[in-house]
Amino acid sequence: MNVALRSEYRKFVTTRLWWVLLLVMAAYMAFIGIFLGWSLGAGTSGLDSGDGASLTSPDSIRSSVYGTAAAFGYVFPVIIGALSMTGEYRHQTITPTFLASPSRTRVLVAKMIAALPIGVVYGTVATLATVGAGAAGLALGGSTTLLGDGETWTLVARSVLALTVWAPVGVALGSILTNQVLAIIVILVYTQFLEAVLRLGLTQVGDVGASVASYLPGAAGEAITGGSVFSSAGIADVLPWGAGLAVLAGYALVLAAVGSLTTLRRDVS
Repeated sequence: MNVALRSEYRKFVTTRLWWVLLLVMAAYMAFIGIFLGWSLGAGTSGLDSGDGASLTSPDSIRSSVYGTAAAFGYVFPVIIGALSMTGEYRHQTITPTFLASPSRTRVLVAKMIAALPIGVVYGTVATLATVGAGAAGLALGGSTTLLGDGETWTLVARSVLALTVWAPVGVALGSILTNQVLAIIVILVYTQFLEAVLRLGLTQVGDVGASVASYLPGAAGEAITGGSVFSSAGIADVLPWGAGLAVLAGYALVLAAVGSLTTLRRDVS
């Protein structure tokens, strides 16, 4: 297993793609962070959530601005995780990989574990970019940055944790959707559009729908940080952070099991 882990880790870091995506993610998170920070700080988004709590209350500002990485940035660790599997199929290196390690399940497990330090890097960069830009936006909008609060740094740490877990989720998804283009399209559509629509729709059908929405993958990731702009606006509640972590890890395990029992059992050319 140690040999497989070293091999899979090298595959992550010996290409340019991982740091190119890292830079794009940092810029994307900084843009969203400063925009949300400024708009909430200036009071331009001071609407009421469904339970009457102001979106510009300290707790809402903290989760809405500093929780942005977990709410929007998780697409990047998912993609880099998925590419670690789909790239092998696209470039036809999967055959020598399986020849070197005949246990395909072991290969998948090694890829998922090797994705964790990559997830830590992505989570740290995304979160720091969000916090730095978000704090600047809040200051520009005339609001306190909340950086002196312990709750803020707890959220920051959990944001890194949430994004770390998303990387092996991406690997597991890539073990099912081995077509690289299809995998990227599915990830982008789901993370940037479909989940938000599902959460909004489910919250309109009562408490049962809202409860189901809290178990969706993105909602589980946000739960680890304690919430986001979605939950602050009343678009579905989130689980306790420990439960969110368990649910997100469960998605990784279930997807990996499906991939191991289906796609990875097929012959490769």
